[in-house]
Amino acid sequence: MTRAEPATGLVVCVDFGSTFTKASLVDLEAGTLLATAQHRTTIESDVLDGYDACLADLESRHAGARDARTLACSSAGGGLRIAVLGNEALVTSEAGRRVALSSGGKVVHVGAGRLDDTGLAALNAAEPDVLLLTGGTDGGDADVLLHNAGWLEGEYWHTPVVVAGNVEAHEQVSRHLVEGGTPFVLADNVVPRIGVLAPESARRAIREVFLAHVIGGKHLSSRADFGAMVLGSTPDVVLTGVEALAAELGADRPGGGVVVVDIGGATTDVHSVVVLDPEEATLSREVVATTPVTRTVEGDLGMRWSAATTAAAAAEAGLDVPADSVRRAADPAYLPTDADETAGDEAIATAAAVLAMRRHVGRSRVVLSPEGRVVERSGKDLRAVDLLVGSGGVLRAADPETGARILSAATGADPDGWQLPEAPRIVVDTDYVLAAAGLIAMSGADGAQEQARRLVCNSLSAWR
Repeated sequence: MTRAEPATGLVVCVDFGSTFTKASLVDLEAGTLLATAQHRTTIESDVLDGYDACLADLESRHAGARDARTLACSSAGGGLRIAVLGNEALVTSEAGRRVALSSGGKVVHVGAGRLDDTGLAALNAAEPDVLLLTGGTDGGDADVLLHNAGWLEGEYWHTPVVVAGNVEAHEQVSRHLVEGGTPFVLADNVVPRIGVLAPESARRAIREVFLAHVIGGKHLSSRADFGAMVLGSTPDVVLTGVEALAAELGADRPGGGVVVVDIGGATTDVHSVVVLDPEEATLSREVVATTPVTRTVEGDLGMRWSAATTAAAAAEAGLDVPADSVRRAADPAYLPTDADETAGDEAIATAAAVLAMRRHVGRSRVVLSPEGRVVERSGKDLRAVDLLVGSGGVLRAADPETGARILSAATGADPDGWQLPEAPRIVVDTDYVLAAAGLIAMSGADGAQEQARRLVCNSLSAWR
């Protein structure tokens, strides 16, 4: 099957996660999820060992699963580590950071200005898989961008680079990187002109680098079929699934749309796709424009590895936390065994959801101006969001009432001005369908977008 052909029949969608490998068998024509399976991610041997176990489980319950085409995403082996280097911290570096997050990467370093020995040492210490090089508007200042490209040439930098700065400097930047033996991909400028943030081209380029260099470079599998089945990093794919859900939702008023809170063992991710007020699409109110599609990753908020830091952040914010959060951090395989321990998990999940949402959204403040007291808003405004989707093992394992309590804590009119969803419909992605929908949408087959939308609509029907 070529990617231009309509996809029909069955497809297996796989997420090679840091802890578990999850697989879903999907009927593309009906847009239904037929079966799911999961297995511990076998990174110590070959990640496809866990995949084989999932496939055998699916085949035992649905004949034909083994012959279905497989689409996969991966965050195994630490996922996608991205460093950003721009002209200045407040504009091009910040724009690059936001683009990196929306591309499914864990941002491990953000630098600004001219590279020197200190900056290079910090960049090397971060051990990125990809360097996103930004700087200057199109036709504007190219001095810092060219200096940094030249410095990389002199250091024979071998980590892949995505160039997403002043496009009029592409030829000179390319010459430096070629001379230094650096693999690179050219993308459109993330800040092509003052007042505009344009992430899509850079997102595609980062995905291209991930597939061409990172998947093989992590040596997760000795089998060629692993690289052939992977379409992108897991967070990038999930965000694509969220976009498919938002398209199906069809919000048409400013602020309408969908937000997803994914509570994991180590991080809590928030994805949002909303209709922007036209004013918010420029830099008129902020240094870097708000975008309709946004992802944030909170590396200190999580159920196990990050339980202790979640508890510390929650205590600072005045939220309830269990006393034994350190034990959870020390034992990532920990499972609650009684009502008190279950309540402790709920408290950690609630704190992670609330704090991650506060960090994702903007805030309203009353300030004094020459005209008197006015409300000043910053950041993303999610107050009018239509739908809140919960994801992550703690929510999938919880009963509906507990899941609703956890997610509801991150909603409502906020007295401190956080622009949280005020009255969204709430649903939990119990079957991990957003990753499957993202994979189908990214498959490139004719009708793939419609198939992805049909799948999320059928699987998350509670929001209808």
